[in-house]
Amino acid sequence: MSTASVPLPNWINYGLIPILNLIVAFLISGLVVWFIGESPLDALVLLLQGALGSGEGIGFTLYYATSFIFTGLSVAVAIHAGLFNIGSEGQAYVGGLGCALVALALDKYVPWYVTMPFAVIGAAIFGALWALIPAWLQAKRGSHVVITTIMFNFIASAMMNFLLVHVLIVPGKMAPETRTFLEGGQLPKLGWLMDIFGSTIGAAPLNVSFLIALVMCFLVWVLVWRTKLGYEMRTLGLSPSAAVYAGIPYARTVVIAMLISGGLAGMMSLNPVMGASARLQVEFVLGAGFVGIAVSLMGRNHPLGIILAAILFGILYQGGDALSFDMPNITRDMIVVIQGLVILFAGALEYMFRPALARIYQQFVRT
Repeated sequence: MSTASVPLPNWINYGLIPILNLIVAFLISGLVVWFIGESPLDALVLLLQGALGSGEGIGFTLYYATSFIFTGLSVAVAIHAGLFNIGSEGQAYVGGLGCALVALALDKYVPWYVTMPFAVIGAAIFGALWALIPAWLQAKRGSHVVITTIMFNFIASAMMNFLLVHVLIVPGKMAPETRTFLEGGQLPKLGWLMDIFGSTIGAAPLNVSFLIALVMCFLVWVLVWRTKLGYEMRTLGLSPSAAVYAGIPYARTVVIAMLISGGLAGMMSLNPVMGASARLQVEFVLGAGFVGIAVSLMGRNHPLGIILAAILFGILYQGGDALSFDMPNITRDMIVVIQGLVILFAGALEYMFRPALARIYQQFVRT
C-alpha cells in the first residue's frame, strides 16, 4: 500500500498536517523578513498585536474573516460535489447588486432588521443565478466549471462597472457608486461583542453579517452531513460513476450544488456593502473570493475548519496592515508574499508532509 492511500487518524489529517504547513509557511516568511534586514520575531509580534492586541484590531480581523467564511463555505460546498468553483469572486460581486437593490428599495421605509432578511435573500439569489450558467454548462454540455467560472468573474466585473458608472451612480457625482443607504439599509456594528470583553470596537466595521456567517456555517454542516442532498453531493464528489450507478441524478445535483455555492458567495456582499460602506462600490470584493479557496482547503472543507482558517487570514490581513505601518521596510507587497506563502502551503502543497507522516504513523502502529 502506498503512503498516499494509508488511512490516517483525523488528528493528523485535520490537525497536524495544517499546523505543519502553517509553521513552514511562517518560517519561510521569516527568512524573507530576515533577508530585508528586519527581525522575524519582532515582525510576528507586531503582526499579532495589530490583529489581536486591541478591540479595534480584533474587530477588523473578524470583519475580514466574515467575508472569508462566506467565500470559504461557497468553495467547500462545490468541492463536496466534486466541483471546483473558482467563480466566488464574481458571484459575490453580483450578489452585492442584489443586496444593494434591496437596501435601496427598503431603507426609507423599514428598520434594518426588516431589510436584512430580504437583503440576504437578494444577495443569495443574485449570486446563485450567476453560478447557474456555469453549472448548466458543466451538467449538460461538459464544459469544465473551472474555466467557465473564471470567465464569469471577468464578465461580472465588466457588467458591474457598467451598472455603477451608467445606471446606479448618484447623479452629479463622479464616484461610481450608489447613494449611501439610510439607517434602514445598514447592518449595525457588533460593539456589544467587544463590550463583553471590556474592550471597544473603535472604527472597526465588524457587523451583524459576522453572526449570519456563523449561522451559515451551521446550516452548511447540516446540509452536507445530515441531509439526503448532502449525501448525494458527497457521493458525487467521491465517485461520479458510482453516484450515477446508485441512481443519483448527476445534472440535478451539480446544478443544485453550484446554486448553493453561488448563493453563499453572494451573501459575502452583506459584509462590505450593508455593513462597512453602506453603499455599493466598484470592486468591493477585493479578492475575498480567491482567498476563500485557500480558506476552504486549509479548513478541510469543514465549516469549523473554515471558521478557523478565515480568522487566520483575517489576522494576516489586519496584522499585515499594522506591520507595514510599524515596519516601513516591510511593504504591502511583502505582506502579500507572506499571504501567498500561506496559501501555497495550505492549498497547493497541503499534502506535502503526508507521505512522511504516513510512514512514521505506520512504523508507530507496527511497534
